[in-house]
Amino acid sequence: MDKNPNEMSFLDHLEELRWHLIRSCLAIVILASVAFITKDFIFDTIIFGPKKIDFPTYTWFCHLSETFGQGDSFCISEMPFRIQSRTVAGQFSAHLWTSILAGFIVAFPYVIFEFWKFVSPGLHENERKNARGFIFISSILFFVGVLFGYYVVTPLSINFLGNYTVSGEVFNDFDLSSYIGLLRASVLASGLIFELPIIIYFLTKVGIVTPTFLRRNRKFALVIVLSLSAIITPPDIVSQIIVSIPLLILYEVSIFISKFTHRRMEKEIRKSYSTQ
Repeated sequence: MDKNPNEMSFLDHLEELRWHLIRSCLAIVILASVAFITKDFIFDTIIFGPKKIDFPTYTWFCHLSETFGQGDSFCISEMPFRIQSRTVAGQFSAHLWTSILAGFIVAFPYVIFEFWKFVSPGLHENERKNARGFIFISSILFFVGVLFGYYVVTPLSINFLGNYTVSGEVFNDFDLSSYIGLLRASVLASGLIFELPIIIYFLTKVGIVTPTFLRRNRKFALVIVLSLSAIITPPDIVSQIIVSIPLLILYEVSIFISKFTHRRMEKEIRKSYSTQ
């Protein structure tokens, strides 16, 4: 018979957390092993996809440029850089850590599921009902963010940095770890940033954030969004605008979620007072 979570000691909670972490890590390791085996697809198709001139993002920007009468100003004809490995274990290390990253991304819904199983017993029944769909929504937001990082942030960064040069005497030879690090940072940062509505929901639930606070500080949020865009994209205005737009939309969605959550909380409080 399962223990009542309300009667569990601190050490019991730690033990429960340990098993949730073990199962999460096991899921990541299993999926990372699959990614490790499918090396050719992971690297040739996914990792080095943004390096190829026929990558969908570059094709889309080229069509967009022609549609708005800009000719082929946004079309890419070459990627003037090479990727090299300058350490003995460089390729194996890249293979290993890329597989772990792939395992984490694919296992994200299960990791969230284990997290939810750990925290949900401490919530009230109405709180669990209100948070229904948490795993599905947070997973969708994360995957959308990952795709945004892969298809928008990464190619913009690679195209800009790959074509940037201070002199014709210098040829861009990027190290394998540096290239993968750029892709990893872009993808994970975007995936986590897209979790903003979920974070705002829980901050509203615990009373740290209110919709009034979010609306009042919208101008500061705009500065933060532009700063984030400048950090995760190349230093050109077009790229920053492209990245800023979905982040600003996420912020407005977060305000709506906070308003909806705050209104439901007030309704529950009034209902509890009326029954007393």
